[in-house]
Amino acid sequence: MVAEALPHPETLEQRLEAVARAQGFAAFGIARADAAPETAARLDRWLAEGCHGDMIWMESRSSQRGSPQGLWPEVRSVIALGMSYAPEVDPLALAEVPTRGRISVYAQGADYHDVVKKALKAVARWLVAEVKAAEVKVFVDTAPVMEKPLSAAAGLGWQGKHTNLVSREHGSWLFLGAIYTTLDLAPSVAGRDRCGSCAACQQACPTDAFPAPYRLDARRCVSYLTIEHDGPIPVDMRRGIGNRVYGCDDCLSVCPWNKFADTAARHKAFLPRGELVAPAIADLLALDDAGFRQVFAGSPIKRIGRNRMVRNAAIAAGNSGDARFRARLEALALDESPMVADAAAWALAELAS
Repeated sequence: MVAEALPHPETLEQRLEAVARAQGFAAFGIARADAAPETAARLDRWLAEGCHGDMIWMESRSSQRGSPQGLWPEVRSVIALGMSYAPEVDPLALAEVPTRGRISVYAQGADYHDVVKKALKAVARWLVAEVKAAEVKVFVDTAPVMEKPLSAAAGLGWQGKHTNLVSREHGSWLFLGAIYTTLDLAPSVAGRDRCGSCAACQQACPTDAFPAPYRLDARRCVSYLTIEHDGPIPVDMRRGIGNRVYGCDDCLSVCPWNKFADTAARHKAFLPRGELVAPAIADLLALDDAGFRQVFAGSPIKRIGRNRMVRNAAIAAGNSGDARFRARLEALALDESPMVADAAAWALAELAS
């Protein structure tokens, strides 16, 4: 008598994915640590062209950023994970409401750094408990890790013409995290570029930040200018900022793949806070340091500080065409922060003209 074959047990990779999804990750994949060899050369070219602007940390740790082994020589596999923050409301809806500020969708809920890192650590702890010999490191955004090409290599999607990751299931709305491990895990099938002839993201950019498809000049990007840049925003960029006071979603929002994004997959932590969905420009102009900290506590916005936010709001006021902002702008033209005073003076001139 031949014994009946037992069902094939779940693989370690399948169990790992189940744990990741239980922690709130909507996307999961695995790549070999050497799966994106072109990353270092592309990064070096981008840096050599100065496209990183003031983001000096991109340059200072480029050797570690160029490949996983550059950061940790012992790494063998990269577990790429994504949390959905797909919006229910069109992020472009406020474009025609100049007295309201536009805040990037990713920043309207809880700080993704905290939420994603906590979940990554939980998955990593499970893996170490399951395989005692495993060594792991977890990363979300703040370390020298190129999450986008690694996530594409792990099959979460592909880097679109706007340079961000695009997923067939989640569109452009994924927070990315990575777990590096010394384990040799079975890799997933890499993502395939499905942008085709579409150029919607290139055409949507209000400041022409894409010199070519798949290339971004951060110095012209509204997200860089309103978040990373600490100083006066170049005058020729200001009208393109419109009423965007923190970041920009235009190139993401117009991607046709977003029609497949399921808002039910969105992590509950990223539900938008009411006061961050459409803040009044007038309220932002009135912020002092204490008020800024109170409004943006628990938000990724808190790291830019009051001065950058008020600078951005002043530029939005100048673009509004609304004379009611003049009194507040006149006060801000005397602000202790030179970049706030500069933005307010420019806004007053715009309203006068």
